[in-house]
This record gives sequence, structure tokens and C-alpha cells, in this order.
Amino acid sequence: LGNTVRVVVENTSGDIFDAEYLAALAKINDTLFLTPGVDRSWMKSLWTPLVRWTEVTEEGFAGGTIIPDTYDGSPASMEQVRQNIARAGIVGSLVANDYRSSMIVVPLLSKNPDTDQPLDYGTFSRLLEDKVRKPYEAATELENKLAPLQSGKIRIHIIGFAKLMGDLIDGIVKVMLFFVAAAVVATLIIYAYTRCTRSTALVVLCSLVAVLWQVGIVTAFGFQLDPFSILVPFLVFAIGVSHGAQKMNGIMNDVAKGTHKLIAARYTFRRLFLAGVTALLADAVGFAVLMLIDIPVIKDLAISASIGVAVLIFTNLILLPVLLSYVGVSAAAARRALADENDEYRGSGLGATWMLLGRFTERRWAIVTVLGAGILAVVGFMVSLNLKIGDLDSGAPELRSDSRYNQDNAYITANYGLSSDVFAVLVKTPKDGCERYATQVEVDRLAWELRQVPGVQTTVSFVDTLANQVAGTFEGNPKWSSTLRNEKISNTSIHDILGSGTELLNAECSVMPVVAYLTDHKAETLDRVAHAAQQFADQHNEGGREFLLGAGSAGIEAATNIVVRDANRQMLAYVYLAVIVLCFITFRSWRAVVVAVVPLVLTSILAEALMVMLGIGVKVATLPVIALGVGIGVDYALYLLSVQLAHQRAGQSLEQAYKTAVSFTGKVVALVGVTLAAGVVTWAWSPIKFQADMGILLTFMFLWNMLGALILIPALSHFLLRGRGPVAAKAEALRKSCNKAQESVNSGASTEKWCR
Repeated sequence: LGNTVRVVVENTSGDIFDAEYLAALAKINDTLFLTPGVDRSWMKSLWTPLVRWTEVTEEGFAGGTIIPDTYDGSPASMEQVRQNIARAGIVGSLVANDYRSSMIVVPLLSKNPDTDQPLDYGTFSRLLEDKVRKPYEAATELENKLAPLQSGKIRIHIIGFAKLMGDLIDGIVKVMLFFVAAAVVATLIIYAYTRCTRSTALVVLCSLVAVLWQVGIVTAFGFQLDPFSILVPFLVFAIGVSHGAQKMNGIMNDVAKGTHKLIAARYTFRRLFLAGVTALLADAVGFAVLMLIDIPVIKDLAISASIGVAVLIFTNLILLPVLLSYVGVSAAAARRALADENDEYRGSGLGATWMLLGRFTERRWAIVTVLGAGILAVVGFMVSLNLKIGDLDSGAPELRSDSRYNQDNAYITANYGLSSDVFAVLVKTPKDGCERYATQVEVDRLAWELRQVPGVQTTVSFVDTLANQVAGTFEGNPKWSSTLRNEKISNTSIHDILGSGTELLNAECSVMPVVAYLTDHKAETLDRVAHAAQQFADQHNEGGREFLLGAGSAGIEAATNIVVRDANRQMLAYVYLAVIVLCFITFRSWRAVVVAVVPLVLTSILAEALMVMLGIGVKVATLPVIALGVGIGVDYALYLLSVQLAHQRAGQSLEQAYKTAVSFTGKVVALVGVTLAAGVVTWAWSPIKFQADMGILLTFMFLWNMLGALILIPALSHFLLRGRGPVAAKAEALRKSCNKAQESVNSGASTEKWCR
């Protein structure tokens, strides 16, 4: 149940009863035995003394090691090995069912005894590759040159938590290259928009400064980069670029109209600071809510991301406008911005697009858009009802299905009776409770119940070992191979088992794991096994005897799925509540809050439907994605609606205000959406599967939130935000008064009361 690596050595051109194969197995066994961090006393293989055969003879028990001291590779000694394997009953556990491979079980220590530091999984994984796999596998011509004595008969399969972590660490190194690619793509997109080298460089520089600050602060607080938190710098950089683009666009437009760069920076700061702070606070809340989930890796992700967003307030909302007030933008870029604005005003270029988007404020277009969004929401919700909790694929879900680790896992699962997916129920009793007959019966019943659950290969418990031991003391009579009421007889065998060492019982005889080996760790399998175990525990916890769930790799994953299931909707509720509050503080209008939030809700529903279609379950890796999509997606609405409402309150109609807002911030909203998507879409090529899933989902949410802001916001505004505000109301009243006065003049009446 501890941290164990399993190394399977396969003979690709025969079976294990081959002198050359056993010699290679011995060398691999010695290499692993001498590897730092290995708990050598508990290593198991055909060559270790811990693995023994036992039989009952007329003279009592007889036994020995699987490969005897007299082994010399001859046909006679090979036949002896074959008999010992059969008598030990290790086929399916340490020997493959087809006898073409055998397994070395390598338990690991928590610390490296040479350095007294926690075991470095990356270093350990590389040692396995360099010293175990490469010397014995003819995978490439280079390896053949490095190992000239290579026969090509040996193939190595390695699985286990430490190997998985090592592969993930290797994947992280490749992911760092994606960050460089994302930075280059974002830079090109911004430069294509501004054609200004200095302002583009400042936006990218401030975003990179934010990333450096975030990494430095997180490191100073004692956190480390892991496969989850390595994604945070991507998000911080993408968010920083998006907000920096808004500031740069505002300053460029003002400079193009003749405003001094200092005044332009001041105007832009005043116009967009509140919306920017609110948007970043919404991002921070989206991250901070993740801390409510009782999973340490997600809490670390939330803290790291919240720090990064807080840093952006200083680097991109304050530092960037200050730097731009000194540097400004190039004259050519300003002239180009002014020319583009004039073209847009005349309805050419992007102006045609803004005019098209402005039509969504008209009643007919608004009705069609809202109805279409409603239909999408209903269909998406129906599809999302099939969303599963947990992993939907076999193997290690962190890696791709064609990864070497998952190929090794598939081989071991197919050829061995005991998989790496272990679900354990701990039976806890008072001291010496394992000696009680009632306890032994309950343990045996639990094992039987679990074996009836689909997806369980077999179970192993202390009671099985005890039954075999008792039968052995009675000359192997099968009648004694059962649970005995006479505790005096069974206690003798229990003491013998404790003396010889066992993993199925502690020294105080008070904790006994019932281990179930599962065919896979898919969500449905874990749910069935956990439900059966919990139901049994509820019915049989009594008399100081407890059945505790959640040990083993599959048990931990089942417990994690339960936490994720409970936290999923709760997390979304908290994120939306925080976003609603922040939007209300910004807009001071419940109608505007509805307009801003509805597109986010639609995106959340469609994202869950997309997860169903792509076969992605809700798990530790994907749980934060929708919360992040909501927190970051509200940025679009905050920038767009803040400008729209300001112009409406100044007297413009809805159509005029929206066209003004979309011409001022709309193109940057589109730019931001594309930039954010470009920052995370590179994850789709990551060798780490859950990072690829996160990249696909975030790309979808960023782009769909952008479309929702540009299309759905004007349509919803038609029904909820058609009013013009106090200034517009006064202007409208004055206009009506003047018209009425003019009519009175035309009729010859006095205009004194209208003039007043």
C-alpha cells in the first residue's frame, strides 16, 4: 500500500525459464537493490530471499528461495525453478500468467538515505531509465552502440507512483518551451495590431515582470512548481497581456488625436482603472475560491494564481501606464490608429464589423440572438447531465494513452492478475483484535463482498494467509483451510505469521487491510467499489471494530472523486456570487449585472457539454478550469459594459453607446480573446494529458466568452439597458419642451411659460 515501483522484465523471444533471461533479471535486481531510496529489506523478485516457496511434508513445513543456491543454469536447475514457482503460488503476481515475464517489486523510502532529503522522483525516474531500461532494450541504434552485448531479448516495463511523477517532471521541462511559444505568439498578435515596437515591448515586458514576481514570491513562501502550478505563469502572462493591451489601446487612441502622452496615460488610467481592478479582483476571486476545495494541490494552485493576479494590479494597471507616459507610442502607430478610426467612422474596415455588431441592439436581431442562446443553453445542459466525476480512461490519466508509461501499465494489467490499481479497506480493532474469531469472519465477509463487485480482479487479506497457515499445520488438510472458531489453534498460526513478517497485519494485531485489486480506476469502477465497501462498513462497524475506506492508490482516487463531486457545484456558486457582487459594485445596476453574467453562464454550460463530448471527466485537473473561465471571462464584460454605460448615461442611445464602446474596447476585447487563447492553446500539445485537457477547455472558454461579450451583451442590453440615464433624460425633456414651444409659436400662443 506504500510507495512502490514495479519493474517487469519480459523475455520477448521465449519464457522466463531461460538462463540468459535469469542472468539479466539478476543483474537488474542487483541494480535496483543498490539504487538510493529503495527499501531493500522488502524487495520482491525471483532472486530475493523474501520470496519463498512453502509446502507441507510428512516431516512438517519445507521451503526455500525460488532460485536455490545450487542454481547453475542447467536444465535440471531450471526445472527446479519451475517447480518452486508453482509451489510458491506467485503466478499472476510476480510471474506473468504466460510465463514470459516476471516482476520486481521495489518499495521506496520517503527519504534518500544518502542525503537525508525527500526522495527526488525525477532523479529516481532517470536512474530507472538509464540503468535499468536502456541497457537492456534495443530501442534505438544509439542504445545498441551503448550496449554492444545487447541481445534484444529483454524488454522492460516500469510502473508506479515514483515513475509516474518522474515522467510528469520530464513533461514539465517540455511545457516550459510552450511558455516561450505562447510569449512569442502573444507578441506577434499585439504587434500586428499596434505596429508599434516600443508599446508592444512594454506590454510584454510588464507581463513577464509579473510572471517573475509571481514565481519569486511563491518560491519565497516555500511553494514549488508542480504539474498543476506550472500552468499559472501561462495564465498570469496571458491575463497581463490582455489588460496591458487595453491600456495601450486607450493611450494610442488619445495620442492619435493630439493628446500629449502623459495626459493620454492619465486619461486612460482614469477611464479603465476601476474596470481593470474589478476584472483582476474577479480573476483573483475565481482562483481564491479554489482554496475551499480540500485537496492540497488545488489549494497550492489557488494561492499561486491569486498571488500572480495581485501582482498584475501593480505591473499592468499602474506600472504600464507610467512607463507609457514616458515612452508613448510611435508617431507612425498613432497616425495609423487615427486613420483606422476615421475608416471605422466612415463604415469601412473594422467599422463595418462594428456596424454589424451594433445591429444586435435592434429588436429583431436581439430576439433571435437571445433565443439562439437559450436553445444552446438547453441543449448544452442536457448534454452536461452526462458529465462524469473522475477518470474515464484506464491507465495513468495524467499521461496520454500512447505514452510509454500507459503502454507498460496496459501490458502488466493484461498479463498479471494483480493490477496497480489498489483499493484497500483498513479493519481497525483494539490491540490483539485480529485474534478474535468474529473479526476474522467480518474480514472474510468483506473480502467476499468486494470480489462480487464488477471491476475487482481479486482480494487479498490476512485471513487468507491465516487459513493457509492453519491448514499447513495439519499436514495441508483442506478441511482446516478456513476460519476457525477455536482461537487457540489460530493464534499459534497468527504468531508464526507475525514472526515471518507480513504486509497484511501490523505488529499489535490491530490493523488489517483488505486489499482489492481493480481492473482499472475509471469513475464507474471506483464508485461501485467504494459504495460496496461503505455499505458494508455502515452495517458492520460495531464493538470497537471499524472499517476505514480510502487506502491504496485507487482508494485515494475514490476519496478524491468524492471531494471533487461535493466541491464542483459549490465552487461555481461561490465564483458566480463573487462575480455578481463585483459587477454590482462596478455598474451599480442589477440589469447590467444580468447582462454581464448571462454570457458567462452560457459558456460554463457549453464547457461542461464539451467535456462530455471529448470524454473528459471532472477531476482535480479539470475542476479549476470552469472557475478560471468565469473569473477571467468577466473581464470582457467589465471593459465593454463600463464604456457602454458611461456613454448611455452621458445621453447616447443604446445603439450609439454600444457602437462607441465596441469601437473603443471591442477590438481590444477581440484581441484579448485571441491572445488569451493563444497563451493556453499550446498546452494541447503537452505530453501531460490533463494539461492538454485544460488547454482545450480554457481556449474554448476564452473564445466563447469573447463572442458572448460581443454578441450577447448588446442583445441582452436591448431588453434590459435601453434607458439613457439622467443626462439623457434631461436632454430628452428639453427637446420635447422646445418642440412644444415651437408648436405654440406657430399657433400664435404666448411662449413665456415654455421659456421659463
